Amino acid sequence: MPSDLVALLTERGITVPSPIQAATLPDSMAGRDVLGRGRTGSGKTYAFLLPLVTRLRSAGRRSAAGRPRALILAPTRELVGQIKEALDPLAAAAGLTTQTIFGGVGQNPQVAGLRRGVDIVLACPGRLEDLISQGHCDLGSIEVTILDEADHMADLGFLPAVRRIMDKTPREGQRLLFSATLDNGINVLVKRFLNQPVTHEADSAQSPVSTMDHHVLHLPREQRVSVLVDLASAPGRTVVFTRTKHGAKALTRQLNKSGVPTVELHGNLSQNARTRNMDAFHAGKASTLVATDIAARGIHVDDVALVIHADPPAEHKAYLHRSGRTARAGAAGTVITLMTDDQVRDVRDLTRAAGIKPTITKIDGPKHPMLTTLAPGERTIVIGGLELEVPAQAPGRRPSSGGPAGNGGGRNRRRGGASGSGQSSSRGGQGGGRSGGQSGSRSASKPAGAGRSGRPARGGSSGGSATGGSHSAASFSSGRR
Repeated sequence: MPSDLVALLTERGITVPSPIQAATLPDSMAGRDVLGRGRTGSGKTYAFLLPLVTRLRSAGRRSAAGRPRALILAPTRELVGQIKEALDPLAAAAGLTTQTIFGGVGQNPQVAGLRRGVDIVLACPGRLEDLISQGHCDLGSIEVTILDEADHMADLGFLPAVRRIMDKTPREGQRLLFSATLDNGINVLVKRFLNQPVTHEADSAQSPVSTMDHHVLHLPREQRVSVLVDLASAPGRTVVFTRTKHGAKALTRQLNKSGVPTVELHGNLSQNARTRNMDAFHAGKASTLVATDIAARGIHVDDVALVIHADPPAEHKAYLHRSGRTARAGAAGTVITLMTDDQVRDVRDLTRAAGIKPTITKIDGPKHPMLTTLAPGERTIVIGGLELEVPAQAPGRRPSSGGPAGNGGGRNRRRGGASGSGQSSSRGGQGGGRSGGQSGSRSASKPAGAGRSGRPARGGSSGGSATGGSHSAASFSSGRR
């Protein structure tokens, strides 16, 4: 690799290529078409960004207005943004310009960027097709085309748009396709658009990560939210998955009301709200992210200690991709699936298809000692702008979270110093917790956001997603996706 790019990687602690990078880089650097199969978190992003930047810089051409030199297609806006974050320092070192193109925001800044002339376009298929049809973008000068998370684009129904876009790129250009799985839809793209591709497989989606521990908690349906509150209030970042957008919104409200700073990510949010919530999660202002499967692919946040399937996914590929939010780049992680009596057969079939042999524990509620084993450390809730530190699994008492849907004692009527709402609803930050009326908790008189050594702060704003009334304990598994 060029020495300046190697230096940039070294600054980020990347000194040894991951298996997918070591497998694909020799061929992609040589200009060959490559089909790379690797699980999420295996390092696919740098596997295609490094040869892309190297090739464009060595060619020495200049981009023309509306005619980019390279195209990266990805299925979601979040993934486009994440790829750009990894690309920006490499592109700056090589003197290359970039432009993101996706829906949910106004197109005028994107059109203006294309008009100025850019080297690399990072796009979702829908908005890119719109701009092409309006005459703002011409793919006739594309030298390298990259498809990332191709299988997810197939799952979302984007393959017809991808085929139409690929048809507009020059046949002689280099094409790199990266995917966690290869099925019939992906094979159609490979046969139609890749020229004698070299196939490399490393860390495939079907091979479980050795540093990832899988657990199933068999519990009563009415205890799911209280167990989630306990797990999510432990130190570290947590990602919780639901099946539906309505369920993600409802569970986010429940966790915030119970004192766990939480943000949501799903298709009903505007792009600005999605960006704001992800920024809050990245920065540690929110310790928990509740998401639908939109976040199962390609979204990387450092040090996610715990992934929880609040709703077991419908099929094993989704289970593997959701679980891949933790144990990334060699780090350890824990994956927990909540299972009720009516889900036993589905979860058994799911884990078998995923090649997972989880540890199954039957629990009756949030006082079970297994919860401390899976998520060790003090439980922290946010009430009235203060952090209340509660010893994990203290005998005979629970964190004063008030329960998932108003269970427990009366409300703590303290005014929240950080909420700014003027209401005596005991909210910390934006949507903090309610006291359950028990007085056994230890209180630490520090402002929200002050944090403690060894873990991110859990105070402050949670991204503006925690308002509204209470929901039943079963509400996060209903509604539309």
